[in-house]
Amino acid sequence: MNLSTKYLGLDLKNPIIVGASNLVSDLDMLRKLEDAGAAAIVYKSLFEEQIHLENLEMYQLMTEYKERNAEMVSLFHEDLYEANPNEFLQQFSEAKKALGIPLIGSLNCVYDDTWFTYAKKLEEAGADALEVNFYAIPLEFDVDSRGILSAELDIIEGIKKQVSIPVSVKLSPYYTNQLYTISEMSRRGADGFVLFNRFFQPDINIDEEKHQFSYNLSSEMDNRLALRFSGLLYGNIKSDVCASNGIFSGADVIKMLLAGANVVQIVSALYKHGPKQIGKMLADIETWMKSKEYESLDDFRGLLSNKRTKDPFTYRRAQYVDILMRSDRIFKSYPMI
Repeated sequence: MNLSTKYLGLDLKNPIIVGASNLVSDLDMLRKLEDAGAAAIVYKSLFEEQIHLENLEMYQLMTEYKERNAEMVSLFHEDLYEANPNEFLQQFSEAKKALGIPLIGSLNCVYDDTWFTYAKKLEEAGADALEVNFYAIPLEFDVDSRGILSAELDIIEGIKKQVSIPVSVKLSPYYTNQLYTISEMSRRGADGFVLFNRFFQPDINIDEEKHQFSYNLSSEMDNRLALRFSGLLYGNIKSDVCASNGIFSGADVIKMLLAGANVVQIVSALYKHGPKQIGKMLADIETWMKSKEYESLDDFRGLLSNKRTKDPFTYRRAQYVDILMRSDRIFKSYPMI
C-alpha cells in the first residue's frame, strides 16, 4: 500500500507525525521513533516564558544578599548571566542532524518581536517547518475576542515575512467560531493547522486543600472534536489539516483521513505503548486499505467529510436532536440496574 502523503509541502512516507513532547528531547528516543516508522517529528516547544523564568530565578539568586554589606555589592555583575534560547537551538540542531525525516520546530512566545526572532532562529537551526502554538487563557475581563484574533493574525503574517519554511498553527478549541478563525488565519498565510491544543488544567487536592498539577494524557474518545473539524474544513481551505488528541490506533488514523485530515499527530499513544505502537498503527492501516482495495490515501481521504457525505446532518446540531429522539438505543446498550 502507498501510505505517502504531503503536509506543509513536505513529502512524508506516511500520515503519522510524532507531536511535541519531552519524549523527543532524547536523541536515542528520536532514532527509535524514526525506526518505528514516524514520518516526521515535532520537537519539544521553545517556551519564551521558561526563558524569562530562568532569568528571574537567576536574578533573585544573584541579588538576594546584594545589599547586606558594602563588600557584597559588587560580588556579581547584574549582566553576568542571562538565559537565552541558544542551548535549546543547539539541541534542536543536533536532533536535526540525527534524523532522516523532517523535524518541525514548535514555538510558544509572549511578545510579538520574539515570535519573529525565534521563528527565524529555528529556521536557521534547520527546522523543516514551524508549528506556532496559539491559545488565550482568559484571565482579564476587558480583553475581547476580536483583539485576541487580530493580534494572532498579525503574528502569523509577521512570521511568514521572516521565514521561508512552512508555518502551521496549533489552535485551542475555545475560539467563538473556529471555522472563521481558521479561514482568516489561512488567508493570512498559515500553511496548516493542528487540531487541537491540549492544555494541562489545574486540579485540587481536597485532603491537603491545595492545587495540584498532574499529567493528563488523552483518551480514545478525545479525537471526536478533531474529527468534526477535519470533516468541516476539508475542501474549504487551502491549508493542510493535522488531527491531534486521542489517536491511538490505525483505526483512529483512518477515521481522521476519511473525515479529511492530511495527517495526524500522536503523543499519548507513545507514552502508553511506546514507539512500537507506530508500526502497529501503520500495519493496521495497510490491512484496512487492502480489504477496501485502496491503493493510496488519496483514494479515500475526505470520503466522509461534510462536503462529500451523503447525510447532510452529520456535522450539524440536527444530528444531536436525532440522537435524542432515538435515545431508547442508549438504554438497550446500557441497561439500568
